[in-house]
Amino acid sequence: MSAAVRALLLAAAITVAPLIAAAVQPDEILPDPGQEARARAITRELRCVVCQSESLDESNAEIARDLRLMVRERIVAGDDDAEVLDYVVDRYGEYVLFRPRFSLGNAALWLSGPVFLLLGGGLALAFIRRRARAPAPERAPLSPAEQARLEELLDD
Repeated sequence: MSAAVRALLLAAAITVAPLIAAAVQPDEILPDPGQEARARAITRELRCVVCQSESLDESNAEIARDLRLMVRERIVAGDDDAEVLDYVVDRYGEYVLFRPRFSLGNAALWLSGPVFLLLGGGLALAFIRRRARAPAPERAPLSPAEQARLEELLDD
């Protein structure tokens, strides 16, 4: 590996390294390792309302910090994981969950993928069967001029 390639890889690693680190600040960490582990697990399940593609655990947004602190406060207050999630969902909606819960209200979203897959597969199967049963189209006979041209080409 050449020195230039090594330097380029090192520069890329140095550039990306700060982005990989978790956004949890030292002053947010709970003294009890068990509670901190629960808090980290919960904040990985919650979406940042600003960043949208990052979990609260990864986001550097100010609201993500506030939500991480709120989760930790609920854990210290004695809430179990489900109660903490319910508390956050009550305030921000199910949008904050990376894995939304199945309910009657969002059943159409959960079921639309499989329904459309089955519908598309059924339509494709019907189309293929109809094409297989259809008789092959008859070809029109060659005109005398076309027949003469063909014989001329075959003689060459």
